[in-house]
Amino acid sequence: MAEPLPDSVPVLVIGAGVHGLSTAWHLAKQGQSVLVVDRTGVAAGASGIACGVIRNNYFQPAMSELMAACVEVWESDPQALHYHGSGYIALGPPAQESDLIEVHERQQRIGYPSELYVGEEAVAAHMRSLYGDWRAPGLTVCLHERAGGFAFNKESMLGLAGKAEEAGAQIVTGVEVTGFDQDNSGAVTAVHTTAGTIRTEQVVVAVGPWIASIWAMLGLPARIDVRQPDGSLEPDLPMWTYWYLQEGEIEFDPALFVTDDGKESPVLHVDSDQTLRDDAARLITSEPWGVYFKPDRETVQGGAQPLRLGHAIDIDPYPTGTVEPGFADMWCAALSHCLGRFEGARPTYRQTRSGGAGAFTVDNFPVFDYMRPNVFVAADSNHGYKMIAVGREIARVLAGEHSSLLHPFRFERFETGDLHPVSHSPYPWS
Repeated sequence: MAEPLPDSVPVLVIGAGVHGLSTAWHLAKQGQSVLVVDRTGVAAGASGIACGVIRNNYFQPAMSELMAACVEVWESDPQALHYHGSGYIALGPPAQESDLIEVHERQQRIGYPSELYVGEEAVAAHMRSLYGDWRAPGLTVCLHERAGGFAFNKESMLGLAGKAEEAGAQIVTGVEVTGFDQDNSGAVTAVHTTAGTIRTEQVVVAVGPWIASIWAMLGLPARIDVRQPDGSLEPDLPMWTYWYLQEGEIEFDPALFVTDDGKESPVLHVDSDQTLRDDAARLITSEPWGVYFKPDRETVQGGAQPLRLGHAIDIDPYPTGTVEPGFADMWCAALSHCLGRFEGARPTYRQTRSGGAGAFTVDNFPVFDYMRPNVFVAADSNHGYKMIAVGREIARVLAGEHSSLLHPFRFERFETGDLHPVSHSPYPWS
């Protein structure tokens, strides 16, 4: 049974995932009185089943700058946040070279530690200096981020909840929001929940893939017009599109997934145009493919090839642990394609509660903005788990400060055409 709710609270945060908990933590550190409610529990949604990759491989300047700030927060308390700063390596074929070169140049300008290797020989030499059994051919660009890495999903969110509560925030679970009372200006005066009505001065919405339902409760548009940077208008586009992120695990001792000097492996992301075959030389695909993988608690976890689900899906219960029939063959073949130690891994594949559905905005980038006079919405477009600094920036905005990191993600960009640049990559997940 949920704890009794107060009749009123200065700040109400809806959602106990990364954005809600981070916002509550930073607001409470400011001395604000904050209540977090969640319909199920801490990390019960997307944050709790995220693969946990933390990286700054973004083509868009605004994403890169925000992610640099996020890595700083992860690094601020690795123990409490269960963060492993092992680094992140992105590898690709010639089609990826221009993008990764530009990403690296930007990282150097903002002081983010990374190294770039271009040319098949240089890439192979660098990877073999880390892994003696590296064997993926045809990769001509490598961006090795020395910062970043991964964190364990539920443990990190429980740690974040602990930091929020220690700072003075209250977290009540098992409470579902059912509606809002708004005044003539559109400001929310009260929030209706399954445990009663709460009067509040400020609302923060941070509900991950459940954003469409809260968005509708607030009377916000399901379809919008989008102005392109060239001035043209694309009318009546759906605000939300759902994708399913395919992920899985192999049973593999993470102590064996280390670099040759015995250090924990960086997260590896490989995009390739090479024909992919399994260990029995059976053809898996002759189309471009991509995967990512990292050590986990007792396994190796990763995924790729997201599935487009459409503009409306039933997310109750939250769909998890489902992949296309050929995903496991593809992912395991790709592991073996890259590192000899994973040869024969296919029988050890197991489907776990990972991946899940994500609600992507009309341009696939987050919306962090006031959507009603006193309602700040964090709609992360499924970039969320790694973006732990967003809550810090929301707390600053609510205190009356300007956030240069969140400003590029204002909702107004769809009207003004101030959109984020689009990568040249032929790989949709990049």
